[in-house]
Amino acid sequence: MSVAGSIAGAFGREAWLQGSLLRRIALVATFLLPVFLLYGRALADMMVTGVGLLFLLHSARTGSWFWLRRPWLWCAMTFWVLQLVASLVTGPVHSVLQALAVVRLFLFVAALEEWVLTDDGSRRGLSVVCAVLAAWVALECWQQYALGTNFLGYPRWSDGALTGPFEKPRAGAIFVFLMIPAVFPMLIRVLQRATWQAFAIAASGLVMALATMLLVGQRMPTLLMILSMVLTAILVPRLRRPLLVTGAVGCAAMLALPVLSPPAYAKLVVRFADQMAHFPDSPYGQLYVRAAVMVGLHPWLGLGFDGFRTFCPDPAYFHALPALGLVNAEIGAAACNIHPHNYYFEAAVMGGLTGLLAFSATILLWLRGLLRALRPTIDPEQAMLFVAFVVVFWPIASTSSLFTFDTAGWAVLITGWGLAASRADAGLGGRKMA
Repeated sequence: MSVAGSIAGAFGREAWLQGSLLRRIALVATFLLPVFLLYGRALADMMVTGVGLLFLLHSARTGSWFWLRRPWLWCAMTFWVLQLVASLVTGPVHSVLQALAVVRLFLFVAALEEWVLTDDGSRRGLSVVCAVLAAWVALECWQQYALGTNFLGYPRWSDGALTGPFEKPRAGAIFVFLMIPAVFPMLIRVLQRATWQAFAIAASGLVMALATMLLVGQRMPTLLMILSMVLTAILVPRLRRPLLVTGAVGCAAMLALPVLSPPAYAKLVVRFADQMAHFPDSPYGQLYVRAAVMVGLHPWLGLGFDGFRTFCPDPAYFHALPALGLVNAEIGAAACNIHPHNYYFEAAVMGGLTGLLAFSATILLWLRGLLRALRPTIDPEQAMLFVAFVVVFWPIASTSSLFTFDTAGWAVLITGWGLAASRADAGLGGRKMA
């Protein structure tokens, strides 16, 4: 069987046979993107950039530029221009170059929504890829827990977190991003058969997901996995009983965690409780105060793409916000990092309050697109993409930088995938872009 035939057989003939050669290449690149997000950030970036360029080429060849009228794209471009102008004003040169490159992320979202993932077969193929990768990450986490090392020979991270199939502690967030859109819909489909076997399969899958996250020992990914399960219980009544079982098992696992995994208990419970009790004085609290001070002094334009990294050590920002009850124990360069560890603070530092407004408007317009097609009982895949989107852009969270590709790749993949599914479900696909 030919390579083309293999792809067609695995992911649905309509995903491969319908459309131009350009779209087929873009579809393969999209399928490869999650793999390279695990093991090749530079290649993943190339996939995103390549799909965007192919989309522009296709639009030029066919004269199909209607997607430029999407309201979210105008808001996204406004944010892009603002942080680009701020980068030009404040410098340095590498900040300007990185600001220029941000546009590729929004172009990739548009390409998935309007062109690459417009049929069921292509979205089903991407789901299969992500489900396989989710199983691989979980397997490696359990291997490292049971045997001490992963397949690469790496042990736990120095703080006790499981690294899964990686050298560094990246497994938690990646597992969440893979499980929700790819595996959760499968469990919902299973429960459409109202049998005890279906209940057992769904409950076992959810318990395994939560148990894996608890053993990984990363606080924010664990909280986001719990958030995803709560949102899923709200949206899908049939899944509530398996989720209640999962919650009960999770509580029992937390009680047993000091025995099952002392490092995970120390990080998830002891350190987390201490940070929450003294949050303004914690490293995260200090970062947020520093970001707020920077935005307060540059409210309209911000400090550009790399503004936080570049200007955080400047003594001009070494003070707290006592009017808001926010103190900063270090108030010096020790309170710095390469980014403020929150997407919305990051957007505000990059583009000021106007940039934050444009960025937030983009997120809200994406959210509206996902909400208007929300029919969990009819299309659980689209519903779980909505949940994944909410988890990715949840505002009250400590995060990596949104614009480093480890994070940006997952964010734009889930967003474009979700918007494509939503437009198809809502009958809002616009003109057909073959």
